[in-house]
Amino acid sequence: VINHSPICSCNPGFTGDPFSRCFPIPPPPPPADPVITNPCVPSPCGPNSQCRDIGGTPSCSCLPEYQGTPPNCRPECTINQDCLSNLACMREKCRDPCPGSCGAGAQCNVINHTPICTCPEGYTGDPFSRCFPKPPPPTEPPRADPCNPSPCGPNAQCADGICTCLPEYQGDPYSGCRPECVINTDCPRNQACIRNKCQDPCPGTCGQNA
Repeated sequence: VINHSPICSCNPGFTGDPFSRCFPIPPPPPPADPVITNPCVPSPCGPNSQCRDIGGTPSCSCLPEYQGTPPNCRPECTINQDCLSNLACMREKCRDPCPGSCGAGAQCNVINHTPICTCPEGYTGDPFSRCFPKPPPPTEPPRADPCNPSPCGPNAQCADGICTCLPEYQGDPYSGCRPECVINTDCPRNQACIRNKCQDPCPGTCGQNA
């Protein structure tokens, strides 16, 4: 009561019209959750890259197996010409195209990114399936020896089926060759048969001045 007049007010913790009704003050609403934004959504890094949130700032880097700098990350190769001439682009990597390209026993050489299969020296076959040793060349049948058995007579020699008398012998080589003489009567009357040769028998036979 102030100056003879009743003064109404709500008690602490209450609110409302004190002349009609006071009610408890409702609790304050809970604070709203702060809005968290991800600097990597959407990603500013470009294709083939990854984004990391570092203190609210996006940090870009190329994915593993890719090279370059975001936003220009690229694989090691996309076509063969991106590789050295002895390599080929396989699954975006420059690799040796030989493994698994050639057959068993074949050798592989890469020419302009392409595996070339060949059989090594001394081998033959399909180099893309299998190489095997070359068979030895067919042997010629043994030639018949025209001198075995010999068609020649005694004291004769045979060469490719042709008979000739041995040196110092004479006659028909197919029937038999004989020396120049065997007995004295084989020689002229003024010669004698000496060591199968018709010779002058005088030298060394007579004495001095005879």
